[in-house]
Amino acid sequence: MVQYQSTRGHKETISFEDVILSGLAPDKGLYLPDSLTIDNLNHLTEEDLSYEDFVKTIFIALDKNSAKYVDDLSLYSGFEHSAEPVLKDLNDTTLIMELFHGPTKSFKDYALQPLGAIADKRLSELGERGLVIVATSGDTGSAAIQAVKESENIDIVVLHPAGKISDYQRKQMTTVIKENVLNIAVNGSYDDCQRIAKEILSDNPFDRRIISLNSINWLRVMGQVSYYVWLTNQFTSPINVVIPSGNFGNAYSAWFGRSNGLKINQIMCTTNVNDVLKRFIDTGTLKPLITKPSVAPSMDIQIPSSLERLIHDLENDSALFYENFTKYNKSILSENSLEKLQHVFSSKTYDDNDIKSEILTLNEKFNIVFDPHTVTSVRMALDINSNIPTVAIGTASPEKFSNVISPIVDNYPEISSDHREEFINLDTNGVEIIQSIKDKFE
Repeated sequence: MVQYQSTRGHKETISFEDVILSGLAPDKGLYLPDSLTIDNLNHLTEEDLSYEDFVKTIFIALDKNSAKYVDDLSLYSGFEHSAEPVLKDLNDTTLIMELFHGPTKSFKDYALQPLGAIADKRLSELGERGLVIVATSGDTGSAAIQAVKESENIDIVVLHPAGKISDYQRKQMTTVIKENVLNIAVNGSYDDCQRIAKEILSDNPFDRRIISLNSINWLRVMGQVSYYVWLTNQFTSPINVVIPSGNFGNAYSAWFGRSNGLKINQIMCTTNVNDVLKRFIDTGTLKPLITKPSVAPSMDIQIPSSLERLIHDLENDSALFYENFTKYNKSILSENSLEKLQHVFSSKTYDDNDIKSEILTLNEKFNIVFDPHTVTSVRMALDINSNIPTVAIGTASPEKFSNVISPIVDNYPEISSDHREEFINLDTNGVEIIQSIKDKFE
């Protein structure tokens, strides 16, 4: 039986049933499975499955205990059409995998739709009503709300950085006016939102079960690994992938797949001006700086929480690394780990001017409008001199960032919503935020 253990070495392990509703481990680490079976999934290349059934098969192969949760569930009920990713050729060796055709038009739907359904089923089984706490840099919040807004067993609180996401992203969250939904605009950065969410998850100041739908939840990785299994099955050769990277959950999912049998050669992470990941990959040092607002707000992150699982895989334990990080606001990989990191990962940074320029240039070249995040992965993929296919990951629809795109691309309409919004605005004061949650749901 697969058991889940903390990246920081806490001795107690938990089951799949427990990991569904988990947040941080007791030592504030993240959960990882202690045994893996993903390299047994190659037989799926011969089976004619719908994408949803394909994902169910992957969940079950990763942990047989997931079968009773996924077999009879609709994992992608929010998708109007098939959830199968869209793969498009850009030239002879460069492709794009579009992951933005779900209900909120971002790749987050691919993991959060299944996670929301499974979490709801588990809570129903327990006879409990859960409280979800989510921090978002723009896309996770709306995807999480869409995944649980009709749930009879879940209330959800979403923290977003006030004024630092696009209007479209904000309104995708704040126009969902439901008794079980609370949106809070925090006067700070995404990293502030994430810190507060983690503190709440760790301390649990409520008399009820609290749950994370952020990428610290292991099922998010399971959902995202699924599309990398699907992707590699489209090729007979190994491939490279290029991923717009913020919190590192998407990139970690590619790494996890690669580490367990998927034919992924290089994993390339693009960043915006908040280039903490490029600096980490180049030097092995994790050192956050001040978060800067950008035209690609979903990457406006300086402390990528999903990086912890990679550090565990490289160092065999992340406890000392994060102990140093807590003390000194920076931490450094061992030389051996840095060598292993750089064997697989590389990174490139695109500032706002680069991003705007590439949106125009690539639109003229391909007659495709790319959003400010995807455009970085496409540009880097096109620039790679590789004799194997390189796939750029398309993480969001350009519709979500028409405020950036319409001044650049002729006749691209700026899309807005006139629906009523409902949210509260608070400072980065955990006590006030907790009280506001109690006022809403208790």
